[in-house]
Amino acid sequence: MEEKKAGSSLDDLMSSFNTRIAELQELVVARNMYPATSITDLSAVDVALKAMELQLQAIKGRLREETLAIPKAKNLIDASLRQQKKLQSMSVYVPSFLPERLSVTNLETNRCLLSEFSKQDPGVGSLKLEEEPAALPKEKKGRGSPPLWYITANELDSLSSYMRGRLTLEKVNAAINDMATYAEANAHLITAPKKKLAENLWDKALELRDIAMTEAVKGKHFFLENDIKGPALKLDNTGKAILTVLRHLGRLSETRIGHHRVIILLKPQ
Repeated sequence: MEEKKAGSSLDDLMSSFNTRIAELQELVVARNMYPATSITDLSAVDVALKAMELQLQAIKGRLREETLAIPKAKNLIDASLRQQKKLQSMSVYVPSFLPERLSVTNLETNRCLLSEFSKQDPGVGSLKLEEEPAALPKEKKGRGSPPLWYITANELDSLSSYMRGRLTLEKVNAAINDMATYAEANAHLITAPKKKLAENLWDKALELRDIAMTEAVKGKHFFLENDIKGPALKLDNTGKAILTVLRHLGRLSETRIGHHRVIILLKPQ
């Protein structure tokens, strides 16, 4: 029995050796089948793998940069939202209609002044009265621009319904623009020398200078009731209601000098 077992074990060992030898022969044949291209193919695979590794590294670097930029982007978004809220709160104080500021009350006056300037200096293409030195007493020189003290929605809502009527924030603030335009035009007439004014404006300029020297008006921007000619503020029921509202809200005061109703623009306290 022991001899049979030993023979069987030897046969198994021989069979195992033969199988291993056959496998090695097959590997040698496979290796030598395409000896010229095997190395080239493996090199190409290696180059492709290295390129993919570099791409992966670049993607990882980009992801790190994007991750680091996220907090900055959040801060920028927060700052933009805060700025948006500020602008929205500021927009309440600005009317949707802002007409261009004119230096004269109407086109007829503009044509008269421009005509007078053109006679003296043909090269003058636009009206610039503000470049002329002031010709009146010292208290008129430092007056500056007329105040543009717009009203807010809260102020308009605080008025009683009978006083507010059908007035809107845009209408009232557009009227404030008109009033500043009237006052600025009068200020130019007051300070302009005679040689710069058309003949039909000189009498009005003298009259305005007398009014400007009165105690109630001195040093302030003002216009006359006769100056009210639109486009937003007119001498109709709506215009009278606007003047009443602005007087109630402290934007203007009124006085009578001679036969003129003088409207004085007030500045914020």
